[in-house]
Amino acid sequence: MTTVLQLGEMPSYLQDLLSSEYALLVLLAVFVLEGAMLMYIMPSELIVPGAILLVGDRTNLLAPENVLIIGIAVAGATVGQYALFKLAERGGRDYLLGKRWFRVSEEKLNKFDGWFQRWGPIVVPLSNSMLFTRGMLTVPAGFSELDGRRFMALSAVGTLSFELILAGLFVFSGRLL
Repeated sequence: MTTVLQLGEMPSYLQDLLSSEYALLVLLAVFVLEGAMLMYIMPSELIVPGAILLVGDRTNLLAPENVLIIGIAVAGATVGQYALFKLAERGGRDYLLGKRWFRVSEEKLNKFDGWFQRWGPIVVPLSNSMLFTRGMLTVPAGFSELDGRRFMALSAVGTLSFELILAGLFVFSGRLL
């Protein structure tokens, strides 16, 4: 039998942080890093379910706590993706490929460039809604002539879809157990 991680089983400093007024700011910062593709310590698929597990409502997807968590996820990830979009726009391909923190190979970047060239901006929300491609079209979008405001709107729509699916699956699976 597995036990669900509870706040009481965590180190006290982590409990204090998660139960403080700073918990939502920490969550926002995590999502900004995730959106900018800098969150390598945790799969993005676990952040919203983890936040719901720790500070949300596991019984009702539309509970105010969960709506707030999803809203913070969308805002943070969109800000992070926009920062990466602007960096790609201003720095270019060679600049990003030369950075150690940018962990996308040239081959993968070429693949996603091809997707963007073939399908256009619509792939931004589609890729943000899917596992393993989430955020990968941010850089090719930055290389393109796509307007930043349009990119942010497309990014937010895809992120909202992704996070709602994850949160919904998490809450629904909790009802089955």
